[in-house]
Amino acid sequence: MAKHVVTLISGDGIGPEITKAMTRVVEATGVDIEWESVEAGADVMEKYGTPLPQHVLDSVRKNKVAIKGPITTPIGTGFRSVNVALRKELDLYTCLRPSFSIPGTGARYDNVDLVIVRENTEDLYAGIEFEEGSKGAEELIKFVADHGAGIIRPDSGISLKPISVTCTRRIVKFAFDYAIANGRKKVTAVHKANILKYSDGLFLKVAREVAEEYADSGIEFEDYIIDATCMQLVLHPEWWDVLVLPNLYGDILSDLAAGLIGGLGMAPGANIGADYAVFEPVHGSAPKYAGKDMANPTALILSAVLMLNHLGEREAADRVLAAVKTVLAEGEKVTYDIKRTNTGSTEGCVGTQTYADAVIEKL
Repeated sequence: MAKHVVTLISGDGIGPEITKAMTRVVEATGVDIEWESVEAGADVMEKYGTPLPQHVLDSVRKNKVAIKGPITTPIGTGFRSVNVALRKELDLYTCLRPSFSIPGTGARYDNVDLVIVRENTEDLYAGIEFEEGSKGAEELIKFVADHGAGIIRPDSGISLKPISVTCTRRIVKFAFDYAIANGRKKVTAVHKANILKYSDGLFLKVAREVAEEYADSGIEFEDYIIDATCMQLVLHPEWWDVLVLPNLYGDILSDLAAGLIGGLGMAPGANIGADYAVFEPVHGSAPKYAGKDMANPTALILSAVLMLNHLGEREAADRVLAAVKTVLAEGEKVTYDIKRTNTGSTEGCVGTQTYADAVIEKL
């Protein structure tokens, strides 16, 4: 059995507690894994002068795989989100967000089984912005007017939306390759090409070209406009399989999909590039619950399922997923949020580590 060295970033707030629960579950599978623990986030600002010390990046680059708890973004410090910084530094161009129904979560739907594949590096989240009144904004406003492209009010803040052939091609290829590797049947490209003809229009054009290259794969391809997708996702969640989207739409639709399955506490995530992969839950650090042994670790445990599959430990991943499903379906040893959703009361709920114990017993 191969040994895996994985960078472990516990995070802050509830991060250390749910990370402890996750590592205990993973270790209980018998997979030979060594955690290389590193610190990042608001809690290390004073020590290192940055929420993302260089040794964290060095560790991920060395091990190629990391899993992290939620991390608080320091407010008013000039530092951007650690999550965003990791994606940029490591070129983690794919945000992978599976959403699937699990009985016992109290979710509104029981027939959801879809995967969001979100481009992670460009679009409006590229961070190319011009502040209202700045010289750059004034010059851009004049450039647009001089080229007959339209009129921008002089008191405007401006964000640019780059969509490239390169990044679109690799994210759509990822979606098709993921569909093939995981027995999926359909890839849907989601866009607003009817209005944004040169950005989303390019995304759609390249997506169709990539789909042609996979014509013999057996994977169906379609495209959908983003607003119609939002409506139909709520009306007919069973329609969807793998959805591939530019950055902003992917962010919004990921949370919508999480809402279909019971919320962010049930939503695993992964950020994957050509060389590195970082697995994480989607929810925040919830500092008011820190240290209370209350937090629901399901999203991080399910993120570990994605990690185990990535490491080639599919049998262990399947066992963890099955164990989580069993514990949630039984509904006896679940955390306060799940108990309250199902019964309207937190009576009989258990803590973070007891929930992990219950999952371990089912492995």
